[in-house]
Amino acid sequence: MSLRFHEIAESRHNILNPLNELKLQQLGEMCRITPGTRQLDLACGKGELLATWSATYGLHGVGVDISKVFLDAARARVNELDVADRVRFVEADAGTYEDTPETYDIVSCVGATWIGGGLAGTLDLMRRPLRRDGLALVGECYWISPPPEKAYESLQVPMGSFASLAETEEVFDAAGFELLDMVLSNQDDWDRYMASQWWTLSDWLRDNPADPDHAAVRDFLNRARRSHLEYGRQYLGWGVFVLRQKNV
Repeated sequence: MSLRFHEIAESRHNILNPLNELKLQQLGEMCRITPGTRQLDLACGKGELLATWSATYGLHGVGVDISKVFLDAARARVNELDVADRVRFVEADAGTYEDTPETYDIVSCVGATWIGGGLAGTLDLMRRPLRRDGLALVGECYWISPPPEKAYESLQVPMGSFASLAETEEVFDAAGFELLDMVLSNQDDWDRYMASQWWTLSDWLRDNPADPDHAAVRDFLNRARRSHLEYGRQYLGWGVFVLRQKNV
């Protein structure tokens, strides 16, 4: 979908993926964050991960995203949590953003592996700014079971974009990373993430009948609702994977 549709659909979300607040906290605990830990979050969205982890653990972070709308929300959030002195945001394409090599204790890309043209390419992007013994956090979809061909068109997922959970681990291994831990979303997490967007989009359509994108947003809402009910709930999984570069 277009960036604008993304911004409309998730305008009421703080976490822009099917990860609830408890699991976000659990993920932070897994990463053993201490005061002064440095994190780079690529395609950071509204910066909830950096903001809450900075408030909880004293983390210092940099978030990169292409959406000014989301970054405005991210800056408001760090001000709300009084961590603006520890977290800053950069408006840029996360796929081409450059930072000092081997600088960060954690590099994350949670649910936006399109920035590297897929999982393997995104891991390669994440490796450059990551300290040799640091953690990579990547959020990615996987197939719970092999989907029918119609699911690809309905979910607008190109063939080969995702793999099974075990095959996803093989991608990590081939890229030189070891899987240490993971937090997986369940069906309710998906429902809360997806279904709450339907209400937001429906309200937007009622409030903006003359908007030039009105018909396209209506089509997007109808497709998103149908594809989730028909295929997404049954076949599509999602998780955040905690990785570390393998010893050479």
